[in-house]
Amino acid sequence: MHYTVVERELELRLILSPERSVPVPARLSYRADDPYALHITFHINSEHPVHWTFARELLVEGVFRPCGHGDVRVWPTKSMGRSVVLMALSSPGGDALLEEPSAQVSAWLERTLRVVPPGSEGAQLGIDDALDQLLAQ
Repeated sequence: MHYTVVERELELRLILSPERSVPVPARLSYRADDPYALHITFHINSEHPVHWTFARELLVEGVFRPCGHGDVRVWPTKSMGRSVVLMALSSPGGDALLEEPSAQVSAWLERTLRVVPPGSEGAQLGIDDALDQLLAQ
């Protein structure tokens, strides 16, 4: 079976302090066969890339208003007059605050929402069909 993949490479900013940040190359990936999740790979050209996976819905909501708790929090803001999305990631290995350009992230998210519209994720997984088969037995 063939599933659509929506990817975008972009440069995020790792915020080190209010005055200092460093560029971080990243790849956003969305796969129709894993319709609830999005995947981000940081340091895509390095020997040891870092992978994060979390709910697509979290980033969709975070473009408009603060959301999330625990390991992933996302919220919109302005930075030097530009609209950006901040993403705070926490893990046992450390914490990171990343800045993403809103327009690029929103455009990528719109592409994922065209591939699998909100509310249709379960149909992609065939959950309803599997449940119907199970109950019919």
